[in-house]
Order: sequence, then structure tokens, then C-alpha cells
Amino acid sequence: MIKDLLLRNFKCFEHQRIPMRNLTLLTGLNGMGKSSVLQALLLLRQSYLDGTLPDDGLELNGSLVQMGTAKDILYEDAQQDEFEINLSWDDGADARLVLQYHREADVLNIDSNSVDRDIFSRLPFTDGFHYLQAERLGPRTTNVISDYQVRMHRQIGSSGQFAQHFLYVYGSENVTDERLLHDSTEAHDLRTQVQCWLHEISPGTKLSLESHPQMDLVSLRYSFLMGDQRSSPYRATSVGFGITYVLPVLIGVLSSKPGDLLIIENPEAHLHPRAQARIGQLLARAAAVGIQILDETHSDHILNGIRVAVHDGFIPPQHVALHYFSRPENTDGLRTVVQSPNLDKNGRLDQWPKGFFDEWDRSLESLLEPKGT
Repeated sequence: MIKDLLLRNFKCFEHQRIPMRNLTLLTGLNGMGKSSVLQALLLLRQSYLDGTLPDDGLELNGSLVQMGTAKDILYEDAQQDEFEINLSWDDGADARLVLQYHREADVLNIDSNSVDRDIFSRLPFTDGFHYLQAERLGPRTTNVISDYQVRMHRQIGSSGQFAQHFLYVYGSENVTDERLLHDSTEAHDLRTQVQCWLHEISPGTKLSLESHPQMDLVSLRYSFLMGDQRSSPYRATSVGFGITYVLPVLIGVLSSKPGDLLIIENPEAHLHPRAQARIGQLLARAAAVGIQILDETHSDHILNGIRVAVHDGFIPPQHVALHYFSRPENTDGLRTVVQSPNLDKNGRLDQWPKGFFDEWDRSLESLLEPKGT
């Protein structure tokens, strides 16, 4: 499990250490550096998969991230023309990657002496890595299949594009830990568990998958239980957007195994508040069984779902890290400040930084203030 990520002269960070736990939440206003933390890990994985690490350097533009040019990576007020990504794991292993920036050619040269090749047998470089970006695929009449990505590497795709094929292939496999099981059924198989957790978003929803291997496609339909009656199956394009949008999140979490690393951007997208809170609780339960989750979110309901999971004993508070990214007005230059509130066993925070999910209180204060005549 990754313990720490240190970034030096990387994008908006002059020198920033990000402690990581079983469940790490990145929050804050837009443009404050949350995505930069994810991009550092994605950049390493992308470069390794494309064959440029460890010998040639970083692949800045690929299937996972598009970082632009070398100049776009270097911290704007850097005192040295180099940046560093430093990873450490909970067993004491660490890796320090240093790259020199050459301004005239706008290229990065890697210090090969800083790379220990043994790190590439660890996450984020192995198949236990899963990433779901914010811009996932919405409802489609059909989705592509990929035997290479799904059957050989157990990947659902960064846009969730292989999620339906993954569920079709592995739907009969059991979820690895009982603590992830929904309490409405005793069935352990992935398809049933995905369906039960989907009920938290849309009660009574039933999934129907059909493979069309001759066309390399898989189709998804939904039907709905209403008492003793069941509706006809509907195409995904005829059903609410949020149901299909959250499906890769559910599949990714429930199919992961202890020791895997799952990065999710905005799992709350297109979901109503109750569903967001339940997703937060599911993330906490998955982290408690040893699946490392790194979540970028703007949802106070996700946060509160995690706090409830801590309060109810699903996950110890020390297994959760909260990081709030901001750029206070009195900060010199473009430097981002990261504040990290701690949770206690009751799910309470030891600090509540200004701007940290406080908009409800600010709005309520405005509404309670008497109106002038």
C-alpha cells in the first residue's frame, strides 16, 4: 500500500507531501491541485506501460493523462530546473524519480540513478491498479468489449468503457470480503452485489446484459420492480443518466481485491444526496478490507458517508486521510496549501478549515439574517 507521495516543483507544488491511507480523500476548490496529485501517479503508470520508464523518462501525453509540454510540468516559481516524484510504501520501500528540465529544448531528462527497477513490481505499475476518471461514458445502446483489457488484465477502462463487458465476464465471481456485501441479500456474486448496491441509487433496478461477440459489443438494459410487477427492459439511453454513470464505480469497488489501488474522480457525479452518502460508505468499507482508494470529490455527502462508516465501526479513523487544497489570499505566489483534518472514532473532525465543505453553513447564515424592509 502506498504510504506517502512527495511532489517537488511539480505543477502547483513547490514541495508537498501527501500522506496516503487505506482511504484518501482529496477535496478543495477547483484549480487548487487535487488533480495534480492524481496526475503524478497516472503519469508514472502511463510512462511505464508505454515503455518510457525507467530508461527514457516520462510519457507526458497518453491514454491516462495529457500533460502538455515539459514546461507545463515544472512549478512556475521553481528555483531549480528539475522536479521530483517520490513514492514510499508501508513496508518501508521507496522510490525517488528526479527529472531535469532543459529550457531551450523544452524536454525532460531522467536521472536514471534515482530509479530502482524493483518498484515496477508494485502499485501503481501492476494490474491491481484501477482508474476511473471524471469524464466517464454515459448511457450507450451498446458498449465495446476488450478481451485483452478485461480477461487478461481485469481492467474496466479509465472511462468505464469496459465495465459492462467486465460484469458480463466476471459477474458470477464472488465478492472477496463479506464486509463489502449489501445487507439485503446473502448472495456473494458480483452481479447480484452490483445490482443490490445499484438499488441505493434507483430502487428496484434490475440489470440485463447480453454479449454480441460477433460485433465485439455488449448491450445493457434495465428493468424495474414495482411491487410484484416487473417492467419491460429498457435501453440504457432511455433510463436516468446517473444509473449508468455510477455503474463502473460500483463494479470497480466490488471487484477489487485487497492490495489493489483504485483511483476515482467524482464518484458522486449525477447522483442524489442519499446515493452519494451510500457511495461514501461503500468506499469506506472497501478501504477497510485492504483496497487502497484515492478519491477526488466535491461532495459533502461522500465525506459524511465516510464519517458515518467510521462512526459505525466499518473502518478505523486512522485508515482515513482527508486533504483540503486551497490557496489562501495571504499565500505568496501560486503555492497551494494542503490542510489535513483528522477523524476520531465518532466520525468527528478535529478542525474545519475555512472553505472545507462549509457552504451549507454559510448559506444558512445568510438565510437566517433578517431582511431589510
